[in-house]
Amino acid sequence: MAEISQLLGAMISYYKGDPRRIHHFLKVHDLARTIGMLEGLDKDTLFVLEAAAVVHDIGIHWCELNYGRCDGKLQETEGPPLCRNMMEALGFEERVIERVCWLVAHHHTYESIESVEHRILVEADTLVNLYEDGVSHEVIQHSYDTLFTTETGRFFCRKMLLEQ
Repeated sequence: MAEISQLLGAMISYYKGDPRRIHHFLKVHDLARTIGMLEGLDKDTLFVLEAAAVVHDIGIHWCELNYGRCDGKLQETEGPPLCRNMMEALGFEERVIERVCWLVAHHHTYESIESVEHRILVEADTLVNLYEDGVSHEVIQHSYDTLFTTETGRFFCRKMLLEQ
């Protein structure tokens, strides 16, 4: 069975020469994994979450090259086929690939979040984006109030971004 470390290596190769994007998915992966563990996810759900966190932005370069932009909805459309190709080449199980592709296709969809791995992926990506984008305290507070629902995600947002 394929391992998360193989996927990390493949994504680092995929994003070669773009350390900003590599650091982004590494941070999202680490936060998602940590939130998932502290929220008590079972081993299989945690594995899917980790894989999705690694590849969540796989569509960015493709979108930039083919459309000249990489907004979230475009990433959600173009990312899953790229994700599938990479994960199949590495030997991931089909059930894992299917779920990870679904998460990649919804990682910028913030309404109707029904699964814990979707929730945690969105929270981890948002934590990193809020920091990297240097947004105002008001934007962070709004995100905290409207987006974060896991106990761990809310704690991390408070400690990392809201409390001085």
